[in-house]
Amino acid sequence: MNYFKVLAMAAATVATTACTQQSGKPTIGRQEMKIENHRLTPEVLWAFGRLGGAQVSPDGTQVLYSVTYPSIKEDKTNTEWFVMNADGSNTHQITYTDLSEHAAKWLDGGRKIAFMSAESGSMQLWVMNADGSDRRQVSDVEGGINDFMFSPDEKQVLYIANVKYGERTADIYPDLDKAQGFVVDELMYKHWDEWVTSVPHPFLAEFDGKSLCKAVDLLEGEPYECPMKPFGGMEQLAFSPDGQTIAYTCRKKTGKAYAESTNSDIYLYDIATRTTKTNLTEGMMGYDINPVFSPDGRYIAWESMERDGYESDKNRLFIADLQTGERTDLTAAFDQSVASLCWDAASENIYFISVQHGTTQIYKTDKAGKSITKLTEGQHDYEWIGLTANGLIGMRHSMSCPNELYAIDMAGVQTQLTFENKHLLDQIEMGRVEERWIKTTDGKQMLTWIVYPPEFDPNKKYPALLYCQGGPQSPVSQFWSYRWNLQIMAANDYIVVAPNRRGLYGFGQEWLEQISGDYGGQNMKDYFSAIDAMAAEPFVDADHLGCVGASYGGFSVYWLAGHHEKRFKAFIAHDGIFNLEQQYVETEEMWFPNWDLGGAYWDKNPVAQRTYANSPHKFVDKWDTPILCIHGEKDYRILASQGMSAFNAAQLRGVPSELLIFPDENHWVTKPQNGILWQRVFFRWLDKWLKE
Repeated sequence: MNYFKVLAMAAATVATTACTQQSGKPTIGRQEMKIENHRLTPEVLWAFGRLGGAQVSPDGTQVLYSVTYPSIKEDKTNTEWFVMNADGSNTHQITYTDLSEHAAKWLDGGRKIAFMSAESGSMQLWVMNADGSDRRQVSDVEGGINDFMFSPDEKQVLYIANVKYGERTADIYPDLDKAQGFVVDELMYKHWDEWVTSVPHPFLAEFDGKSLCKAVDLLEGEPYECPMKPFGGMEQLAFSPDGQTIAYTCRKKTGKAYAESTNSDIYLYDIATRTTKTNLTEGMMGYDINPVFSPDGRYIAWESMERDGYESDKNRLFIADLQTGERTDLTAAFDQSVASLCWDAASENIYFISVQHGTTQIYKTDKAGKSITKLTEGQHDYEWIGLTANGLIGMRHSMSCPNELYAIDMAGVQTQLTFENKHLLDQIEMGRVEERWIKTTDGKQMLTWIVYPPEFDPNKKYPALLYCQGGPQSPVSQFWSYRWNLQIMAANDYIVVAPNRRGLYGFGQEWLEQISGDYGGQNMKDYFSAIDAMAAEPFVDADHLGCVGASYGGFSVYWLAGHHEKRFKAFIAHDGIFNLEQQYVETEEMWFPNWDLGGAYWDKNPVAQRTYANSPHKFVDKWDTPILCIHGEKDYRILASQGMSAFNAAQLRGVPSELLIFPDENHWVTKPQNGILWQRVFFRWLDKWLKE
C-alpha cells in the first residue's frame, strides 16, 4: 500500500482557513471551517480546540484555562491561555504566541500569572501580568523544569526537574563517549515511551519576586520518582495551608521491586528542617496518591487503592486527621471509585468525581463519611472540578462534544460557561447516542452504548462496528477521543456498538474484577452478546459487521479473530497483545501481567495456565477474516513486535491484511498528520470490506 498517497488524499468535505502571523496573532490558532455535509471528518476532528489546565483564582471569581490548537499543515500544536469570570462572562485571550505556554497558575492574589515556557531554549518558569503583559523569566534551572507550584505565601516554589538515574555507558567507559549502547542490569530500564536515564524530583526554591534561588532537592541522593511516571503530575504534591509541610507521592522502589509493585505512599516533608518526617500511609499497600490538604490544615485527603500489584483496584477516598493520626476510608460503603478531590472552604465536605453506569458525575461527602450525595446527572463525563466563590466549576465532555467548562451550583444545576468549539459543533449533525441494557450469557444486564449515524433511517440497513475497550479496566463512559471517536465512526454511516463488558469501572467491584485471570473468558462472551443483539435489529446489516479496538481492545480483536465463527467481515487492532507469553517478558510494569494474567507463563498455577492457553496467537489457524494491524514503535507498554507478529501471521496464513506502523508514536497517536493518516487508513479499510 502507498501510504504517501493515503496521506495526500483530499478531504473534499471542508475548507480550512488557518490564522496567520499578523497583528500579534499566532500562526496556529482557532480554525474557521465550512463543513459542507455536516458530518464529522478527520480534518474537522483535528480542528477542535482542546480545553485544559483550568485554575480558579484565589478569590474564586475568575477562571484561567488553556486551549490547545492543532495544525495539520504544521504537524504540531500550540497552546494559548484565556481568562473569564466564574460566571462565564468577560472571556478574553491573554497569550498570543507560537510558544505553547504551559501549566499556568494564578499568582499575587490574581494580579499575576506564572507559567512555563521554552522561549529561552529550555522549559523555565515565567511570570506575566494577568492580562498577559510584561512577560519575564524567573528561573534558570539547568535542563529545564517539568511543572511547579507556589507556596501559600508565594515566597517559595516547588518545581519538578529531572535528575540523572543510573550510569551511562560513558560513565563506565569514558573513552566510548559516542557509543549509543545501554548496559542494563535491572528491570524498568524503559518505561511507557522512553529509556529511563533520569527520574523526576521535586525541588524547593526560594522566590524573591524576581527569581528562584537556593533550591533543595526533597529526594536528594534518592533514586526514586516524584511524581510517578508515566502520568503523574503536580497533583501528586501539595503544600499545607500554613506553608510548613509538603505532602508528596512516591513509590520508593527501583528495579524489579518497582516493576512488581504499585505500593506508593504519601510522605510529609518538613520545610523548616528539610527532612521527610512521616510516611502518612505506612502499611497501606496499594497506590496512595494525590494528597489534598483541607483549608484549615487539620486534615489531608487522598486517593487510595488497597492491594499491592493491582493497578485497577477500587480507588477509595481516605482522609487523615493530622492531629490524631486517625485514617478513615470515607467510601467504605460506596461501591465506586473516586478522583479529582476538592475540599469546600469550610473544611467540612469533599467533592469528587466518580463513574457509574457509563457516565462520570460529581459527588459530595462530609468529612465523617456519613453520607455521599450525587450532585449531577446527565449523559456526560466530568474530568475535573474546582471550587469557586459561588459553587463549583467542572470540565466535562461527552461522546458528542469535547471539553467545555460548566458552573455547578449546590443544587446540581449545570450551566455551560465556555463555547470554544461552537462554530464547528453548530455545523455538525451528531449521531444519536442510545443507552441499551443487553442480557449477557450468564443472565446479567450489560449497559451498551449505541451510536447511530446522522440522519439515521430505521428502514435502511447499516454496517455495524463492535467497539472493544482497552484498559482492560477503562470504563466505556461518555468519553471524547481524537482517535477512537465513536461519533466519527457513526458519521461514516456505521452503527457503533460499545458494550461495558466485564472488567470495567462503574458497575461495582464484582463486575470490575471478573476479568482478572479470565482473559478470553466471560468478557468475550459479553462482546458476542452485544453484537448478536444488535445484529438481530432490522436496520443492521448482519452480513457486514466489523470489530475494532486498541490495547486490551486490540487483544480482544486478535482473540475474536480466532473465535468469531464468521460473525465479522473486517478487524482492526491497534497496539494489541497478540502473544501473551511474549507480552509477559516484553512489557515494563510487571505488576500488571502478574495480577491480570495470573503470573508468568512458566508458573504452574491454574489461573496462569488458563490465561496463556487463551492467547490469541494460539488460534491463528482459525483466522479467515481481513485484518488491519496498527502499532507505534515507541510503545514500550505493548511492543510493536506484537502488531508485526500478528500481521506476519496473517500474511503467512493468506489472510488479507495490512500493517500501519508509526515509528514516532507510543501507545497513542498524538501528532496531527499521524492522526489524520490513522483515520484515513482506518476508514479506507473498513469501507473496503464492509461497504464494497
